[in-house]
Amino acid sequence: MTYVSDPMQRLPPQRLQGALQLISYMLGEARAASDADDVLTRMAELIRGGGVPLDRATSIVPLLHAEAVASARFWERGKGARSYLFPYNEESGQGYAHSPAADVHRSGEWVILWLPDTPEERYGIVPELKADGYTHYIMAPVFMRSGMASTFSFATQAPEGFSEEDITFLRAVFPALSACQEILTTARAMQEALRIYVGEEPQRRIISGDVHRGEVMHIRSAILFADMRRFTELTAGMSAEEATSLLNAYYDCIVPPIEDTGGEVLKFIGDGILAIFRAEEDGVQTCARALAASREGLAQVDACSSAPAFEVGIALHFGEVAFGNVGSGMRLDYTVIGRDVNLAARVAGLCGTTGEPLLVSSEFRSRAGLEGRSLGRQSLKGLQAPEEVFAVPAG
Repeated sequence: MTYVSDPMQRLPPQRLQGALQLISYMLGEARAASDADDVLTRMAELIRGGGVPLDRATSIVPLLHAEAVASARFWERGKGARSYLFPYNEESGQGYAHSPAADVHRSGEWVILWLPDTPEERYGIVPELKADGYTHYIMAPVFMRSGMASTFSFATQAPEGFSEEDITFLRAVFPALSACQEILTTARAMQEALRIYVGEEPQRRIISGDVHRGEVMHIRSAILFADMRRFTELTAGMSAEEATSLLNAYYDCIVPPIEDTGGEVLKFIGDGILAIFRAEEDGVQTCARALAASREGLAQVDACSSAPAFEVGIALHFGEVAFGNVGSGMRLDYTVIGRDVNLAARVAGLCGTTGEPLLVSSEFRSRAGLEGRSLGRQSLKGLQAPEEVFAVPAG
């Protein structure tokens, strides 16, 4: 008798038809889906349609995310799909180390557990599976060309568990499941990585093909530039880790109010923060949002318990920023340039010399309808004409 290694060839005709239907979905419609929960639900339904008594399925994929390490999607029969993010913290790796995922990634082989005979201490998930009435559990690894690794798992509550034919079905369709997961995960990872380092709007433009040197996009906006005072002095005796911790405490004060009021952080420039608030019509409400974010950020600085204590100066201006690709050859930077960006940065520099926490340009003052106290016309480095600058209350 000849042994057939290809699981597709070992499936009976009815099962083969179900497998082909699932493969067609995963390599076709699912690749373009916008909702991964829907993909997992449809995948599970097609697996059941192929005769497998599936009651639970999961997809766990790594994330290139500043605050999370992985995304898990769970499907349960009769309950649908739900999602969960594994946060990035000191305990991030502990649960993984005591999971079947760690074993399948290390060995490259499937973990198949007949739960009635599996000791509860084998994996952290075993007691939960048993308590929910599952009898048979499978976890399989997905290794991607990018170097990332993810998993699928399948479980049943059927008293007899998965049959050999059920497992053959899962092995037959698994290459298509893996390919779809890799496509969706890689696309998401690319978007996440770009968003982390260049921001939301540049990320969209880069992915859409704006990657050629000299291309520029102009945006009318309120411009916010924040600067930590005496940063060099404060960090002179610090280790790199301590200086990083201080910077992060500063960012945690200033960035959330910007994002909460609809602003976009474009650049972290050492201890400087450049953000914009896109203009709405005449810019009055735009300037109001930027002013509210600035005042809340300064309030957070005052309330911050970081040691050493630090002070921040914020400048506000209304004008135009230009996104552009600059660089040489294959190495480009998607950055923001223009006179109005320079003006906001120079005004922020005056916060330290004047001792004022919040300064605005004449253009911003006019659009925001502020009174303010004039500091006179200031000669700002790199700008041809002096600019009248106003101090406004920080609270």
